[in-house]
Formats: sequence, structure tokens, C-alpha cells
Amino acid sequence: MKKKFLFVFGFCTALFTACSLKYEDTVQVDSRVPEFVFENTTMTRYEDNDVTFQMNAGILEQYKNSNQTYAKKVSFNAYEDGEISTQGSCGLLFADSDSEIYKLYDEIQLFNYSENTKFFANVLKWNAKTEQLTSGRGDMVRIEKDDAVIRGTGFSASGIGKTFSFKGTVTGEIETESSSESEK
Repeated sequence: MKKKFLFVFGFCTALFTACSLKYEDTVQVDSRVPEFVFENTTMTRYEDNDVTFQMNAGILEQYKNSNQTYAKKVSFNAYEDGEISTQGSCGLLFADSDSEIYKLYDEIQLFNYSENTKFFANVLKWNAKTEQLTSGRGDMVRIEKDDAVIRGTGFSASGIGKTFSFKGTVTGEIETESSSESEK
């Protein structure tokens, strides 16, 4: 019994003397708590008095000392020469205006008017500097253009070259006037 008491006493003493609080370590709350939170808001970007981008969000968060924005329940329009060039929506959006990287998540729908092309995905990344739209290696992307529907993984598209490709498995359907064909 005496040995048990000495062991428990020694263990408790070691436990309480080993604990210390580091008061000099501070937590940076600014990086974890948004400076601004907007609900049901519209954000519009202008260049030379022309609208270039407009976004509606259920929730929009902006952080102090950061050019990063997070949004939920998002719909947006991108404009060229005063006309809508791309229209889209997604469940979540991350935007870093310094690096011009935009990540879209959850039920993404994009429609590019000049190419008459629709994109559907769950994860996409847009790099505005290189004009590259990419998905994850295993993420499925569906593209609808004219009478064709293409599904594949490892998607990438070039806004400059107006081309797209898949690195993974691809399936598709092409409808003609006389019949419907499927290819794999």
C-alpha cells in the first residue's frame, strides 16, 4: 500500500511540476477570425468604369492583412467588352487576389458563352495569370459542347489556346441528326 501511495504521489508531483504555461506565446486571431463577414451580398469589380466581374454570395468572408476571400453559395458573371463572357456557380469559393488563384468546390457549373461550352465538376482551380483551368487528377469533369458530352478525369484547359485535355479515363457521347452514338 505504501508503494502504491509513493508511486501515485510521485506521478502526480511529476505531472504538476512538468506543466507550464507559455504566456509569451500569442495566438494570431487575425488570421483565424474574419475581419468582415457579409451575408447575401453582391461584389462587383470595375476596370476603367466597366464591370469586369460580379459575384453574389450567401456568405463572404474577408480576413485582415490578407487578400484572400472565402465565399459560400456563389454565383458569378465575368464580363468582356460589357457582355457576359462566363457565367457560373459553386458551393464554395476561395480567391487569392495577389496570386490570382481561384478554387471552386461543390456542384460547380460554368458556361462560357464565346465557346458555347458548359463545364460541371466538384473541384476546379483557375489561375488567372496563366489562364489555366484544372481539376484534380482523379476528379471527374463533364463538358457539354454543341451535340457532344465528354466526361473525364485529370482535366486541364487553356484560356489562351482555347483547348482542353484529360489525363485520365474519358467517355463521351455525340448526337447526330439521324441517331445517337456512344464512344468509350
